[in-house]
Amino acid sequence: MTVPPEAAAMNACDALLGPTLASGRGQTPALLFHDTTITYAELESLVNRFGNAMRRSGVGRGDRVLLMLKDSPEFVAGFLAAIKVGGVAVTVNSRSAAKDVRFIIDDSDCRAMLIDHDFVETLEGAVAQGAPRPPVVVVCGAGEPASPAIGLDAFLRNQPDRLDSAPMSPDDMAFWLYTSGTTGMPKAAVHCHHDVLPGDLYLGKILGVKTGDKVFSSSKLFFSFALTHCLLGGLRVGATVILDDRWPDSNAVAETVERYRPDVMFCVPTIYRNLLRDKHAETDAFRAVRCYVSAGERLPAGLFERWQHATGKPILDGIGATETLFLFIANTPTAYRAGATGRPQPETEVRLLDDNGRAVTEPGQFGILWIKMPSLCNGYWRQPDKTAASFDHGWYRTGDIFCFDSDGWWYHQGRGDDLLKISGQWVSPTEIEDCALVTPDVADVAVIGVPNSDGLVRLSMFVVPTANSDVKELASRIQDRIKSQLSIYKCPRNIRFITAIPRTATGKIQRFRLRELAAELPANNEKVP
Repeated sequence: MTVPPEAAAMNACDALLGPTLASGRGQTPALLFHDTTITYAELESLVNRFGNAMRRSGVGRGDRVLLMLKDSPEFVAGFLAAIKVGGVAVTVNSRSAAKDVRFIIDDSDCRAMLIDHDFVETLEGAVAQGAPRPPVVVVCGAGEPASPAIGLDAFLRNQPDRLDSAPMSPDDMAFWLYTSGTTGMPKAAVHCHHDVLPGDLYLGKILGVKTGDKVFSSSKLFFSFALTHCLLGGLRVGATVILDDRWPDSNAVAETVERYRPDVMFCVPTIYRNLLRDKHAETDAFRAVRCYVSAGERLPAGLFERWQHATGKPILDGIGATETLFLFIANTPTAYRAGATGRPQPETEVRLLDDNGRAVTEPGQFGILWIKMPSLCNGYWRQPDKTAASFDHGWYRTGDIFCFDSDGWWYHQGRGDDLLKISGQWVSPTEIEDCALVTPDVADVAVIGVPNSDGLVRLSMFVVPTANSDVKELASRIQDRIKSQLSIYKCPRNIRFITAIPRTATGKIQRFRLRELAAELPANNEKVP
């Protein structure tokens, strides 16, 4: 959504809570957390108490507030309050190592930090490594924290539940999201107040989420996918957001779905696969969910088909980025196709460029995706060179390889640095992985390129077999299937069997880890095609 020229001042907190409150629906449940229901009116009061406490502690316009919290009402209130007082909310991965927390504290020059009791040890490790202790540290959870930190009860004590929002320019900073750092040190994507406005477009107009619908994300709120689509988008349309403070596994996700019966569910493919593996997806609770959305990694066609068979509902695959907040290419409830990433979403412009910067116009040809959309971030904090390399006059270079077909469907082929040149031909690992995944007894798979003794890159495949599989026989079946479906140069020269594919917390394959393993592990199969 575009920001009208007359919008001289706004505050993202008002844009999220205001529509529901202004329409007289303050008693609509905003958050469900364990046995607690918090209405929109109650959430506004909690946000105001947090905001008054922050102002009393010296948080003002542009000051960064770090949130290293489990998914909880405190996370939501703290995030919104920092924005409401004119500060900048900065989410921190709750599984960050001390060195990563040290980097974020240094990089952000934060004024305050809200942290769960369980993560205080990590903060102390960051301080021991040289990070300055944030001026204000508020500890949420049991027990009284050691001085100079303050407990949440003391922080909020006697704080009024009324607070005027700081009038901000739509282009002022509202929150930062740090990238995962898989290609170097993390970068803080700077998002502005107007970036939250497209939430009602995607959730409301595309997914059909309305006031009182329940939305749930298995991913944690410090991830962009969950924060923007479930929380910010959910609040923008007056939905009820289900919170779970546990780290997600299939059992925890299944318990949440059984208890709260969400209307819309956001997950990564790994969770969907595990729910099928553990027989949860076949229950009435999962069949009752109206809409499933997937992002974070490519959704294999075979997984799509198995899920639809189990639940009667498709998984709507899509792709977004920390820099964009919302999905820019996606399937929708009215238009979806197994194996396709989707089509460009409304108010999103896309272009595909080859290695020479020329536009790719022919179906089936690979190119790097560039996008332009209203929720695009305002560059990276204190990293002008990386900002210049990725942003150009409102366009963002995603680094993702795509192709499209003659029907207008787009297909993600992985990151630009994942694409391999084998026998003079460009090869997408994801194409080979999708082919291998439909082989019986294959639970998970990943493909990388490994230089051999003559310096040429050859394909190497890592496979997670199902229990009691004959791996030698399975390796032969995998190669036979690939040879029958794909060009011969796309068949891996060797296959290694491992217990789990290393992945990030969002489910993305850590190919660098596999390249390290390839140097350490002998191949289970040296059969050369």
